[in-house]
Amino acid sequence: MRKLFALLLVLLTALALPVTSAHAADNGSWSVYPTASKAAQRPYFSLSADPGEVIRDKVTVANKTAQPLTFLLYGADAYNTDRDGGFAVRGPKEPQHGIGAWVRTDRPKLTVPPHASVTVPFTLTVPQNAEPGDHPGALVALDERVDQAGGPVAVGVRWAVGARVYLRVTGPTVTGIAVEGVKLAHQQPLVPGTGASRTVISYTLHNTGNVTLSPEVGLKAQGLFGRTLLARGLKKTPSELLPGQKVRLSEPWQDAPQFDWGEVTLTAHTKDLKESASASFFALPWLAAGILLAGAVAGAVAVRVRRGRVRPS
Repeated sequence: MRKLFALLLVLLTALALPVTSAHAADNGSWSVYPTASKAAQRPYFSLSADPGEVIRDKVTVANKTAQPLTFLLYGADAYNTDRDGGFAVRGPKEPQHGIGAWVRTDRPKLTVPPHASVTVPFTLTVPQNAEPGDHPGALVALDERVDQAGGPVAVGVRWAVGARVYLRVTGPTVTGIAVEGVKLAHQQPLVPGTGASRTVISYTLHNTGNVTLSPEVGLKAQGLFGRTLLARGLKKTPSELLPGQKVRLSEPWQDAPQFDWGEVTLTAHTKDLKESASASFFALPWLAAGILLAGAVAGAVAVRVRRGRVRPS
């Protein structure tokens, strides 16, 4: 039962691994890509449709190994991972609401001979009530085999590769982004000047619109009297922030001030708008805080003693 549980757990989570880049849906053993037309090759599916429209296209699965491989071929919704905001897709047993619900392949299960490829037609049916805007997803080839990972508990892993699908449903588009939940976590030395301080700034990027964004985020920290302590652009941001998605990110601030009071501001930029959010901070070493606390307590006790000695005249 323990082995079965571990296997089921991995089957549910391994499929959420990020799909490889849009120009190379390939893991070295097999690849998945749009079937080339006479006009041009396509690294991914870029589609546009009206609500109620039906799109017919083809996907190719190529086996690069010396043995036949059997795949489950299905459509999947895309989302941003919690870890780093990367592009990922839903597993075949997870709820699907967009591409995963609208795509039907002619061969949901197929075996590809060694060093060969198989082309499969599929149909994408856009509902009449589909919301306008971007609906990202992928056509995924999931290996039927289960690999055993090492460790004290038996773990089964299944691998998948997906060709990305970028579908835009016609209608009004809205660009929106928000910076939310800015917080600071401090690590201060006990005695001022005896070690480096470290601060981690965390925040949430939220795509509040219906189109995919490529946001840039700037970080600025100001101390007492408006002094600029830190100003830089952040590199660890999602290259594609999908509609409606929220991503929690963090940024280290090495050598943050050990004694200061100010504000940290994060600003997200897109082509059409700019949104900011801030959080105040108060940096105080533990020893200094203890001295101040002890002084405050002593002062309060002294006041109480003096008040206790007052006698009515």
